[in-house]
Amino acid sequence: MTPVFSCARIRAFAFEVFRSIGCTEADAHTATNVLLQADLRGIDSHGLARLSGYVRLWEAKRVNSTPVIKTVHETPSTAVVDGDRGLGLVVAPHAMNIAIAKAKQVGTGWVAVKNSNHFGIAGHHSMMALQHDMIGISMTNASALVAPTYSVERLLGTNPICVAIPAHEQPPFVADFATTTAANGKLEILQRKNKDAPAGWIQKKDGSPSINANELKEGGALIPLGSDFEHGSHKGFCLGAWVDIFSAVLSGANYGPWVPPFVSFLAPPADPVGEGIGHFFGAMRIDAFRPAEEFKHHMDNWIKRFREAKTVEGQPRVIIPGDPEREAESRRMKEGIPLNEKVVEDLQQLAQKLNLAWIN
Repeated sequence: MTPVFSCARIRAFAFEVFRSIGCTEADAHTATNVLLQADLRGIDSHGLARLSGYVRLWEAKRVNSTPVIKTVHETPSTAVVDGDRGLGLVVAPHAMNIAIAKAKQVGTGWVAVKNSNHFGIAGHHSMMALQHDMIGISMTNASALVAPTYSVERLLGTNPICVAIPAHEQPPFVADFATTTAANGKLEILQRKNKDAPAGWIQKKDGSPSINANELKEGGALIPLGSDFEHGSHKGFCLGAWVDIFSAVLSGANYGPWVPPFVSFLAPPADPVGEGIGHFFGAMRIDAFRPAEEFKHHMDNWIKRFREAKTVEGQPRVIIPGDPEREAESRRMKEGIPLNEKVVEDLQQLAQKLNLAWIN
């Protein structure tokens, strides 16, 4: 049976881990909130399962636990932020707050980030805009695990995109997805469960299809959204490229095959073209376009109409983006958060290494 832990106990443990590596109390709270939201929303690959990876990056001196985050260039509606090699879990909310502040002043705010690290789930950062009657956008590049359509070279990351849009009575529309057929974290989950990957997720190093969840360790690659050319992988390639350019070419971060890997045992490329990992954030004030209440009522109408869509016989109702995550969060807040046994073992070892009490 999969072990289940209360939200409060997981939060306390993650906070102590971040404090143990030198984060300020405020930064430890921020990082913990981002990490915990992933587990609550059912994105298990980006929650506590990532915690030891961040610590290993800190041990390898690739993460600065006390960054001085700076705005290095700006206009009334835009900014470039240098994350000072900080945890992306801390740098990203800082940058999104800048985008929101600019949107309050001039209608929209756009922030590109360089010199950062893995920023957790994109949804957390986009959703920060909702309480301000704004649309939030977030994206990040990542280490190269993805082969462009027709290629055997790994040149792009899974490069997620998220947009969060408020409604009135209906829950917000939150579309948060990787630009690959499946995120690498889903492969990691399959590896822990010793299961094969579905067809269309990965390819071998020669470009032929594979269902081996460990294929990346043998030189294979993830496939862009769409699976193969006939099913639209060229569109997924375009989306991943767009994220890479906005996140890194625009900010001065590393892009393409030069993005540093998340795993600490692989060294970053010796010939960097920028600084760290890049992100991109946007905040759009709804009343810069039309009255916010009017817009949100129409969003309710949009969502209700799509919920009522006639479905294929035997299939469930149409799912509005954000529904599965919201339902998971409601359930896990009450019932607790399940953690894979291998993740628990990893966290127990982390607790021992940092001389912390485990949450059992």
